[in-house]
Amino acid sequence: MSGATLSLKVNRIVQEAEDIRSFELVDPDGRLLPMFTAGAHLDVELPNGVARQYSISSDPRDVDRYVVAVLREPESRGGSVYMHDNVGEGDTLTVHAPRNNFPLSDKATHHILLAGGIGVTPMMAMARDLSARGESFEMHYCTRAPAKTAFMGEIAASDFADRIRYHHDNGDPADGLDIEGLLRDVRAGAHVYYCGPAGFMRACENATSHWPVGTVHFEFFSVDESVDRGASEAFQIKIHSTGQVFDVPADRTIVEVLRANGLDVDTMCEEGICGTCATVLIDGAPDHRDFVLDDEEKERGEFIMVCCSRAKSPMLTLDL
Repeated sequence: MSGATLSLKVNRIVQEAEDIRSFELVDPDGRLLPMFTAGAHLDVELPNGVARQYSISSDPRDVDRYVVAVLREPESRGGSVYMHDNVGEGDTLTVHAPRNNFPLSDKATHHILLAGGIGVTPMMAMARDLSARGESFEMHYCTRAPAKTAFMGEIAASDFADRIRYHHDNGDPADGLDIEGLLRDVRAGAHVYYCGPAGFMRACENATSHWPVGTVHFEFFSVDESVDRGASEAFQIKIHSTGQVFDVPADRTIVEVLRANGLDVDTMCEEGICGTCATVLIDGAPDHRDFVLDDEEKERGEFIMVCCSRAKSPMLTLDL
């Protein structure tokens, strides 16, 4: 696990929409919390042994609290159900200090925020930050219906309400936002950010395929099972500090081999969506299978997520 470990009190729980609750987390003694930037998330260790990542929706300038929103998903791995059914006001949660895999770009002159369902949580922090800085942005918020749309009251009362456009599809994506039409023309200086469920993410990816590298940013909150990762082949890893070389069989991950040889690497999700296990890559051609790095970062090849990614070359040299 990375980052300082905090014990935070659940100060307030709000039913934001159908099946969506927000949780306000504060220091029990009233101390200020570690600073964060818009797009950051918290790694939360739940009492049932499950660890989950939740984006922060509150204002980055407000460091006396963190607010996260959680969609209750009975079919998920258990984190959201536990948060809804077992976490109450006054409870204490173990939280790791904020990390940001989804930051706003300082190169953009206009920001296009695309939120699908619960994917609105990082976008709320972005909208608050961009508004406070006086930067140009628009946000398109896509949900099934108003009853399933979180933060509507907060948005209505905000100074950026006129930047938000709601799109309710009533269960038929064809009746929702025309993402392809919105992003057909590449706007000079504009950057696109998107977060939401798998189908929404695929639609946004397809609609931005012609945008310049480095202008499109995204964050997955679950693995897209439709992605074909291809066959897994065996390869080797070399530890830069010692020169040790280990075999990585086709049926084992890099992190499993590292741990089997006494090398500990922090992990959280072990599915390639949180970025905890990012490791500096010194040499070799990686086969990136994560949902964290964008196209520009993958091209640079500076990091590899050792929980899921593999190699295209016979060997990878890791900065360990």
